[in-house]
Amino acid sequence: MDPAGLQTIALTLQLATITTVILLLVGTPLAWWLARTRSWSRGPISALVALPLVLPPVVLGFYLLVLMGPNGPLGKLTQALGWSPLTFSFTGLVIGSVFYSLPFVVKPLEDAFVALGDRPLEVAATLRASPLDIFCSVVLPLCKPAYLTAAVMGFAHTVGEFGIVLMLGGNIPGKTRVLSVQIYDHVEALEYAQAHWLAGGLMVFSFLVLLALYTLQPGGDKRSRRGTGTDTRTTA
Repeated sequence: MDPAGLQTIALTLQLATITTVILLLVGTPLAWWLARTRSWSRGPISALVALPLVLPPVVLGFYLLVLMGPNGPLGKLTQALGWSPLTFSFTGLVIGSVFYSLPFVVKPLEDAFVALGDRPLEVAATLRASPLDIFCSVVLPLCKPAYLTAAVMGFAHTVGEFGIVLMLGGNIPGKTRVLSVQIYDHVEALEYAQAHWLAGGLMVFSFLVLLALYTLQPGGDKRSRRGTGTDTRTTA
C-alpha cells in the first residue's frame, strides 16, 4: 500500500460514511411516510426510490451530471450563489452516492415500520406520549435491527459503486478517485497484481459485511429452525 493507495482507501471510507449518515437522516422520514401513508403518490414515489435498483449506474450518473453541470439547473444555481461546481468534486460524489444507495436504506426501514404495526404506537399514545417521543422511545428501539441492516447495506453499497462516481467525479487523485476507479486504472494499465489486491480486498470486505449482517440478525437461527420444523410437519 503506497501513500496514493491509502489516500484512495481513506477517501472511499469517508465517502461511504458521509453518505450513510445522510441516507439515515433522509431515509427515516421518507420510509416512515411510505409505510404510513395511503396517498395515491406512494406508488410513484416508491418507484422513484427503487429506480437505482434496476437503472444502470451510468444512466443515473449521466443525468445527475447534466443536472449538476454548468448548464444544468442545479449547476446554474451553484454558480449564481458563488459556490464551487458540484461536478468533479467530492460533494458531487456524495450527492450521487445518496441517490444511488437510497433504496438500500429506505427499503429495510420501510419494511420494519410496516411490520411494527399500529398497536405499539396506540399504546404509547394512550400514555400521552408526543409523536416525537413515540418515535424515539418506541419505534427506534423496536426497529434497531432494521437500522443496522440499512446502515451496513448503504455503507457497503457506496464503497463498491463505480459508474456514478466515474461519471460525476472522474478520476482526480485525492479528490474523487475511489477504490472502484483505482481498480479500473490498474486493469487499464495491465497492473493486475495491484488490481488483485484491491479487488480481493473489496470481495473479502463484502463477504464479511454480509456474514456479519446475517449472523447478527436477532432470531435468525430461530427462524431457520422454525421454518424447517414447519416444512417437516407439512410434509408429514
